[in-house]
Amino acid sequence: MTTRAGRPSPEAVISKFEVDRLLKQDQSGRRIAILGTIDEKQGILIAERAAFATETPEVLKAFHAAITQVTNLGDNDIYRWYLASSGAEAGGQQPPDLKLNLIWPCTESHIKKYSEQVVRMVTETPEIYREHIRPYMSAKREEGRLNWVFNILEGRTEQEDVILRDEGHGADDGFLMLPDLNWDRKTMGSLHLLALVQRRDIWSLRDLKKKHIPWLKYLRQRLLEGTVKMYPELDQDQLKLYVHYQPTYYHFHIHVVNVMLEAGATQATGKAFGLENIISQLETLSGDEDASMADVSLTYFLGEASELWTNVYGPLKKGINLEPNKMR
Repeated sequence: MTTRAGRPSPEAVISKFEVDRLLKQDQSGRRIAILGTIDEKQGILIAERAAFATETPEVLKAFHAAITQVTNLGDNDIYRWYLASSGAEAGGQQPPDLKLNLIWPCTESHIKKYSEQVVRMVTETPEIYREHIRPYMSAKREEGRLNWVFNILEGRTEQEDVILRDEGHGADDGFLMLPDLNWDRKTMGSLHLLALVQRRDIWSLRDLKKKHIPWLKYLRQRLLEGTVKMYPELDQDQLKLYVHYQPTYYHFHIHVVNVMLEAGATQATGKAFGLENIISQLETLSGDEDASMADVSLTYFLGEASELWTNVYGPLKKGINLEPNKMR
């Protein structure tokens, strides 16, 4: 088939492409570059999934109605994750092309987190942390938002997914590692694992002290060793370890990802703090073994819908004096 100008139609050109090999997969698996030939001349075919149509509620409902072949990957408390297809192909079934995460029932905090919002950079001084942020963390822990974490640590859920369980050298050393709920569990280029520590006295990187350096180094080495043992196609220097601040939940955990995974918002400056850099900062802190990350200022970003922005940083920016424990 040709066009009026005598040029081959787009369909004809694409159909003549003979696949040789994959060159690259990025954007968490949504774009691929394929090397091949057309008429014995090499070419590169770059395929990218189109953006979701979101113009109207009707379009969103049509998208939802087309979801088929839903396969459960796991669930824990209010969190569930699945693989699914966006619709059956003519004459057969379509392989899974959707990764679905379901939070149900969700809270107002979840809605704010996943809503489009203006982002602000803030600097959390030791004083702000002590007077406002630490009480906020305590309040959130008391609301039961860590149930899903404790379900895993105490062996009630997701035990079949645990890749590594390590008791360490003492009661406070233990941790386990399992796939992050955002990973499809098969694409190595977007590998994302999560390490949860057994101890409950460390809520965030703010609780890390100089005395924790040997433990952190042990954690790092065991996570690297455990990951490459489970996935031998990877080397240790192909892995990146980081901690979030502010984290989504206040129980210390470490993210392990392939360094090739594109750095979206969750890996950006102002959100992700490299584990090696945290260890180095602790080593250079002045003071005794109780000198900690609570003693330094940290700069990170927040959405304007965040409670930390509306109740702490927004008022502080306007020059409003806040009473300590404002977030309680």
